[in-house]
Amino acid sequence: MNILITGMSGLIGGAVRRQLAPRGRLSALNRSAVEGVPTTRADLADLKAIRPAFDGQETVIHLAAKAGENYSWEELLQTNIVGTRNVLAAARDAGCKRVVFASSGATVAGWEREEPYKALVEGRYDETPDHWPLIRHDEATRPLGVYGATKVWGEAICRQVADSSSMSVLCVRIGYVNAEDRPTHPRHYAVWCSQRDIAAAIERCVDAPPGHHFDVLFVNSRNKWGYRDLSHSETALGFVPQDAAEDHR
Repeated sequence: MNILITGMSGLIGGAVRRQLAPRGRLSALNRSAVEGVPTTRADLADLKAIRPAFDGQETVIHLAAKAGENYSWEELLQTNIVGTRNVLAAARDAGCKRVVFASSGATVAGWEREEPYKALVEGRYDETPDHWPLIRHDEATRPLGVYGATKVWGEAICRQVADSSSMSVLCVRIGYVNAEDRPTHPRHYAVWCSQRDIAAAIERCVDAPPGHHFDVLFVNSRNKWGYRDLSHSETALGFVPQDAAEDHR
């Protein structure tokens, strides 16, 4: 399988590369060169410059993004919104079969302003009930900041492209992945995702049946204090997390 990965030089890109390298012909679309992998170096906001990278690709894994709230609106606009639109347009024009879009749990992180989710992410476990409603993949989005809002927009354009073409588009709402590969903050025990788990989930997306035309899927590790419902990801993809935040207490 020919697989193009945008943002391969990033943390998740590296994990996905290691996961998929044994079974696919990988190439990268990146701002900088990726050693050992054919790389198209271009800005996602430049559709003409990125378009050749998609020729001959069966699957595109779109990971490149400005993540978090420490970027200007112009940076978020050009990379996360214009860039995502361009990736989808180029993939569709090139006849790619599937795009896996790296969305984010930030699309629903606004729930963390309210109890009991606020107590969960602050680590006030003695103030939480025995059970709490999990946020489902098909509930209305609630971004916490502008970054999360750009990912909501990304999911919306993914839906539009899937509905107007034969290309499959799967949106993965990724939890908090870090270089330490373990929780380092109270909030992480609710939203953490190991590098192993996100790489495995994306591989499941790559291997999903052709008839799996569009979907939105939460991906976290097994977090005792989590509030995002992973049951749909298990049903739709067979994804079951292997790692657990509590193992790192």
